This record gives sequence, structure tokens and C-alpha cells, in this order.
Amino acid sequence: MEAEMLEVQSLPPYVEPFLQLSQEYFSEASHQLVKAALRVVVEKLDGMTRYDGTPLVLHSVGTATIVMCEIGLGRNSVISTLLHDVVRLELMDLNRIGRHYGEQCIGILKGLCNISDVDTKAAEDQVDNFRELIVSYSSDPRVILIKLADRLEVMRSLDMFPEEKRQKKSWESLNLYAQIAHKLGLYSIKSELEDISLKYLESEDYNYIRRRLEDTAAEREVFIKGFVRPIEEKMRQQKFKYHLKSRTKSIYSIWRKMKRMHIGFDEVYDLFAIRIVIDCPREQEKAFCWAVYSIVTDFYTPNPDRMRDWISIPKSNGYESLHTTVVTPEGRWVEIQIRTERMDEVAERGVAAHWRYKGVKGDGMGTEEWFSRIRELIEATENQPRADKFNVKLSSGEIFVFTPNGDLRKLNEGATVLDFAFDIHSNLGASCTGGKVNHRNVSFKEQLKNGDIVEILTSKSQKPKADWLNIVTTSKARNKIKAYLREEQAKAASLGREELERKLKNWKLPVTIDDAVTMLCKYYKLKTGTELYGQIAQQKIVIGDIKEILTRLLSNDLPEEERPVKTSVSAKPLGGADDALVIDESLSNIEYKLAKCCNPIYGDEVFGFTTINSGITIHRHDCPNALRLREKYPYRILPARWQKEVVPGSFRATVRVQADDVPGLVNKIAEVIAT
Repeated sequence: MEAEMLEVQSLPPYVEPFLQLSQEYFSEASHQLVKAALRVVVEKLDGMTRYDGTPLVLHSVGTATIVMCEIGLGRNSVISTLLHDVVRLELMDLNRIGRHYGEQCIGILKGLCNISDVDTKAAEDQVDNFRELIVSYSSDPRVILIKLADRLEVMRSLDMFPEEKRQKKSWESLNLYAQIAHKLGLYSIKSELEDISLKYLESEDYNYIRRRLEDTAAEREVFIKGFVRPIEEKMRQQKFKYHLKSRTKSIYSIWRKMKRMHIGFDEVYDLFAIRIVIDCPREQEKAFCWAVYSIVTDFYTPNPDRMRDWISIPKSNGYESLHTTVVTPEGRWVEIQIRTERMDEVAERGVAAHWRYKGVKGDGMGTEEWFSRIRELIEATENQPRADKFNVKLSSGEIFVFTPNGDLRKLNEGATVLDFAFDIHSNLGASCTGGKVNHRNVSFKEQLKNGDIVEILTSKSQKPKADWLNIVTTSKARNKIKAYLREEQAKAASLGREELERKLKNWKLPVTIDDAVTMLCKYYKLKTGTELYGQIAQQKIVIGDIKEILTRLLSNDLPEEERPVKTSVSAKPLGGADDALVIDESLSNIEYKLAKCCNPIYGDEVFGFTTINSGITIHRHDCPNALRLREKYPYRILPARWQKEVVPGSFRATVRVQADDVPGLVNKIAEVIAT
């Protein structure tokens, strides 16, 4: 270890209690590493204070104490907790930490910093998403446990914070962190976070309930002693090893019950619960718990509706216990909890009770599965070595990204900027031209990552294209694009039909519109009239050709299967170079496309043709339709040319091959192209 990591100023007296605890919990070697990390923290945070003027290092030490003593994590977790503020404030490089304390510490610190960067918004409709985002950053389960410890230390010191921050942190603790603690079985942390949050969010109600609990404390103590006396005598006779605990209902739980049931404090009958904790072998746990239940019901009448058997079928968060509510002869209701030492350990310390398994793989797990897998790590409370190695990874197939205003959106993993735009609003998606991800300009094809801040760039001239369906991954975006394309197709078909009907009237041909459509669809080998109308509207079928085709078909002068004769036109460039439409990849203010009939590429002599509703179509001078377009619509012809310097490289081109189907045809074509 480098000397600079060790030879720093002596440690202040206020960290001595923490060092004594470290010496009790860890081996001498681990203790020395923790002590070295603490020296670095003291040095780096020297002179920095909290809101009340106390050293900032006290927050790191306080959080590390909770991690070590109340949650029960190991050396690497404690070191990472101590160094978190140093890394968050960019006072020390992660690589340097890795050299001294290992790669595991780097992984934990990265997760902690990601969570610290999350800017939560107090919006009820966003709570679930924010909660899942926080969990998604915790690829190592220790990250979320340390974050819970960090939040608990902050809440215990909340009096020093300004009022605005008190309200914000109380809301976050109640709606985000307390819920995560509940999922992980950390009930004591959950209850404490809820009570402190209520203290600042609903101070009058909190103070009222607290005073009433204090006023009735002596009465409850007398009642509990009398209630448990016959139960204890019977259990001693049957030689049970046990101890009793009494637990007063949390202030927040009482408050919620009063609000939910619209009752007063005196009407909350289950203010406290009595817990009977049995010491017995694991294989006999179930039998012993039911035996104690039998003893309790010998003296007091149980309420069948309040019976909860979480021993036979544990809760989803791993909680095991037998609950019943009984009534005394005086008519007073009491909740009884019966569990073993092992069950009580897990209930009290949740996921960090004891690490049992090493290297648990969790690829592809969703949030709930991830929580369940973590709970599996700490099922047993036997004296086994604690594992400090994990491979539990959250991969729910979802990502969480932010709008510039801080709103959180949940998308599929692999979603693009275009998906995000459609998720916000269909009009925003339809006009999307690109975006900014974390203030960096990107294409709308850019794939998003967890925690990205995304801004959408739009243009009034932008319209959804069919190839967008290959870019988006969400069903919402896909459905919106398809709906828009169908709508545009319907509009084009309507315009095409109107134009065809108008021309048929002018031409005075002896054919109805329906018969004409049937003949033309067969001639052009189209499946529906809608396709025909669309191609007419988009100028893919020149309206002037239709008169000639119908005339010849009606006079049987042209077989219906015959395709139009393609005429090669030798045309001179139209207009001078100075007033020509210059085509290059940066042309953005003009809507144009390359004609399908001749597929022009860079270097070809071209001209522009103004269509009815599809902008300008670029044709080659030798296009089969060039002559007719120039004769029929000279006023819609525009001079055009490519940029002066054609960039060398590959260009997309379409090659149509007409040949007899003979063996080896594909190989012959390939040889021609290769040469």
C-alpha cells in the first residue's frame, strides 16, 4: 500500500467509537484496511461540514456504522461506504481505490454514485419507476443495502437540514426507500424511515400519536406482564427455551390505520404485539411454533379471521412467523407473534441476516426476482462464514430514461431515441429528426441506456417513413407509425382517385372508373385499387400514360399483360448551373426523393419533377418517363445537379435483371457484377 494512503494526519477522537466497533466485527487485517480507508476519508473531507457545522466525515462514519452493525455487511461494504462521499465529490480516482481495496469496492461505489445522481420528483405516478430505477443501478445487492443505510443516517440527522430539503427527503424516504426496505425484509429500517418521514410531513398527527403512546406506556407495561404470566408458566413447565418481546405498533402504522378506517387513537385495539421467540432445531421449528400456539389459545380465545400462517407459506419477502389475535376475558384484543430464533433474525435484519450462498447468478431477472434471490442469500442464521462475493444482477429487460424536465419514462431495453419520442407523444415522434442524449447530438436511431437524459429534436417537414418500423422496438411506437402510414396511404389514395376520375371525364373514354381501375391494376400488376391510386398520387404512374394505355386496351391494340414500352430519351441539361437544384446529403429544407422508375445515383445527369404532394422527385435524363414528363408538365420541371465534387465511395443502386430461369443463373449474374 502506498505511503500516502497511510501517512496522513492522525484520526480525530470522534471516530474512535467506530474504530472500536470495527475491531470487534472484523479480523485484524480487515480492521487495518477499514482504518486506512477512514484515514483517507478524514484527509479528503477535511474542512467540509454538514448543515449544522459538524464534520462531513461524521455522515460517512455514521452510515458505515449502520452498514456494519445494523445491517451486518462485511469489510468491502464498510470501506465502500466510507469512501462514497470522497468519490461522489470527485476527490479521489476510482482506479486508485481499486488498486488498494479491490474491484468489488469499485463496483459498489459506481452503483452508489449512480443512485446519488438520480433526481427524484415528488409525483405519485412516477414512484414505481423511480423505485425500479434505484434498484436497477444496484447490480451488486450491497449497493441498495448501503443506500438504505445512507438514507437512514440522513433521516436521523434531518433536523439540521433546511425545511425544503426535509420535505423532499421525507417524501423520498416514505415512498421510495421505505418500500424497498419492506421488500428486502428490513422491517426495523422500514418502520424508522416511515416514522421519521411522518414527523416532518404530518407533524401535528405525529406529535399527537407520540404523546398518546407515551401517556399509555405504563398502563401497557402492566397489562403485558399480566397477560403473559400464565403463558410463561405453561411454557416453563413444558421446558421450552424462549424469550418474550413486546413491540408497540409504529407511529406511522397507527396513523395509517386511523386514516384508513376513519377511527380515533382509542379505537386502535392492536397498539402493540407480543412476540414469543423459540430456541429450537430448524427441523422442529414448525412443530414447536404450533405447540406454543396451542398454549396461547388454552388461555385466550383466538379470532379466526386474524390468523396468519406465514410458517407453512412464507411471505414473498422471506418473512416467516405465526400470527394470531386473541381476546382477553376483559374484552381486550392482543396480537401474538410466534417464531423461532432463526425466523426472528431474518425478520429483524432482512437480506443481510447471513450470507449463505456464493456466486449466485441472476442474469435476466426482473426486480421482484432480484429481491427474492437476494433474500435467498440470507435464509439461514447458522454460524457460517459470511460470503462477501456476489453475482446477483438485475436485468429486467427495461430501462429508465429522463426527459430534460426530470420526468422518468420506462422503455424496453434496446429502445431508441425514436421510441422515446413516440412514448412522450405521437406528434413528437412523427416529427422527430434526432435528439440529444446527455447533451450530445445523436441520430434518432441511437439506443438509450439506463439513466440517460433525452431531448427530442423535431422538424415540421419531417414525416414517418416505412423504414422507421425497423428502427423502433416498442409496440407503442410501431403502432403509431403504422397508423400514420395507413392514414397517409388513405390520403394519397383519395387524391389519386380524384385525379383519375377527373381525367377520365376530360378524356371522355367509354369506360367507368371501376372498369378503368380493374384494367389498370391488371396492366400494372397491382393487387388493389388503393395501390393504383397511391402510385398515381405519388407520380410513380404518370397520368398521361394512363390515357394511352386505356385507349389501346379498349381497342384491343395492346395485350393486357404487356408492360409499357420504355423509351430512351436523350435530354440536355435543363437550365443553367447557377439556378439548378443542388443535391447533396446536407439538403434539408427541401423535401425530395429519388425516383423509383430510374433510380438515379451520384454522377448521373438528373432533373427534378414537382409532384402534387410528395415534394420533388429526382429523375435521370434518360429515364423512360423523362420525355413524357417534359412534354406534359414542362412547368413542373426543375433543373438539378449533384454537388460539384462527388465523394468517392459506395452508393446504393438498384439493378433489375430480366432473364430466363436456367441453372446457374445466379452465378452468372454474380460474375458479371464482379467484372
